[in-house]
Amino acid sequence: MLSELYGKDIISNTGKRLGKVEDLILDFEEGKVSSLLLKKVDNIIRSEKTSLELRRNSVSYARVKNVSETVIVSESEK
Repeated sequence: MLSELYGKDIISNTGKRLGKVEDLILDFEEGKVSSLLLKKVDNIIRSEKTSLELRRNSVSYARVKNVSETVIVSESEK
């Protein structure tokens, strides 16, 4: 369930802590999660540099390798 992702730590497969899941970007056409956000989407879109903030504070869901007590992601999208 999507609500279970909120607040989980995001950790790379090399052990680097990236942050916590604060929000999600959904792809309604595909019916899936597109990205995990490290900041609330409202805070990102209110920024003067929205696209930069979005790049800095999002993790593509394609990088997700495992979800349990934490979210494990690959170092880079492949």
